[in-house]
Parts: sequence; structure tokens; C-alpha cells
Amino acid sequence: MFNKEKLKNMFKGKKKTENIVVLIIILIITVVAINYIWSDGNNEKTIDDTGIKEEDVMQVSSNNKEDELELKLEKILAKISGVGKVKVMITYSETSELKPIYNEDSSSSNTNETDSSGGTRTVTETESQKEVVFKENTDGSKEPITQSISSPKVEGAIIVAEGAENPTVKTNIVQAIEAATGLATHKIQVFKMEEEVG
Repeated sequence: MFNKEKLKNMFKGKKKTENIVVLIIILIITVVAINYIWSDGNNEKTIDDTGIKEEDVMQVSSNNKEDELELKLEKILAKISGVGKVKVMITYSETSELKPIYNEDSSSSNTNETDSSGGTRTVTETESQKEVVFKENTDGSKEPITQSISSPKVEGAIIVAEGAENPTVKTNIVQAIEAATGLATHKIQVFKMEEEVG
């Protein structure tokens, strides 16, 4: 025959076990959540403290270099006798690539964990940050410090000039572009500029 005390003690023991199981489940969920949050926060960052993305820096720098070449060519071509007003468009097979210098900071920590069944495991957490290094110009603007810049490959050139109908002027333009860019003659097209009405 069962004693009421024995019965109560059995349920008390069962209640403690259930509480321990619930507590362990909550701890596991908490550890997983913390690991998830930490791993999201520790992904490599390519944004520096100014909020500028590395890709944006590369794109702006490459666009500036490409625009510079067109402007330089326009200035020099305008000085050739008979050319007059001139516009240059250079086409590229690929864009230039700027490789900035990074300030990298990484740290790691090891944690030994023991579970309720006596098993142990080592958890390694690695935290790393990667930021583009900038230099400040005299005007207050920031410019990335680069370790290398690979220039884009020039594929062709279109030139529109006022004096392009003259064969000698046209030849001079083609030779100037050929000398400056290394393009073959057939990749340089010269057209007469439309006269402005008004």
C-alpha cells in the first residue's frame, strides 16, 4: 500500500527534474541566441567610421581616373590646329580596380563548456574588423590610401570635333589619340561636331 508521504515525495522529485530540464533548455536557447547575435556583429566590415563603403571608394576613384583621361584628351586635342571644340568618349573593357590599404583588427577567445551529462566542448569566438585607411586632404576631404591601382583596358575612342571634316585634322586627331591611349587606328572614330543653332 502506498503511503501518502511517499507519493508526495515522488511528485516533488519529479517536479525538481522538470524544473532542471526547463532551466537547461532556457540556457541552451540563450547561448544559441548570444552566439547568433555575436556572429552577426562580428562579420567583416568594409565600412569605416565615416560610413563610406569600400566598393563606393573603388567606383568613385575609377570613375575619376576615366573622366580625367577624357578631359586631358579634350584639352590637348583642342590645342591642335583646326580641331576647334572637341568632345572625347573613351570606352573600356573593364573598370579600374583600386586596392586600398586596410586597418585590420582581430581577436579570438576560447571558452570551455561542460554540459549536464559531463561532456565538454571548446567554443572559439573570433572577432575581426576591416576598415579602409584614409588620408585627410587640406580641403578636409578624405581619400583612401592605396597599395595599388590597376588601370582599366581602353577598348575604343569616339571623338566629335568641329574641324573633323578636314582630312588632315581628322588624321591628326587619330594619331594623337593613338599615341595617348595605344589604341589601334580602327578603334578610333572621329566625327564632325554638329553646329549649334541659335
